[in-house]
Amino acid sequence: MSFLHTELRAPQARRVTATETTLTVDLVDGRTIAVPVAWYPRLLHATPRERSRTKLIGDGAGIRWPDLDEDVSVASLLSGRPSQESESSLQRWLETRHRAP
Repeated sequence: MSFLHTELRAPQARRVTATETTLTVDLVDGRTIAVPVAWYPRLLHATPRERSRTKLIGDGAGIRWPDLDEDVSVASLLSGRPSQESESSLQRWLETRHRAP
C-alpha cells in the first residue's frame, strides 16, 4: 500500500486589498479570501491611504498595517475570526487618533 505524502504549509498572503467595505487577501496557493472590513474596526475607521499601507509579516502568515497598529493573521481570516480587540482598547485608540495632528 502506498500513501501520498503531502506537506501541509501554513497559508501565506501574496496580496492585500482593503476598501471601505471589504478586506481581500490573495494567497500564494491561488485562493482568495474576502471578509467585511467591519470585522476589523481599526480598518473601518482608517483612511484609504492607511488601509492601503500594508506589510506582509511572518513570510506572509500575517498582514500588518503600521499606521493603524493592526495585525491580522491569514489563519484567522480562513477560520472566520473577526478582531478580538476590546471595545475599551478601540476607544482608547480612537481617542489618540482624534488628538493626533
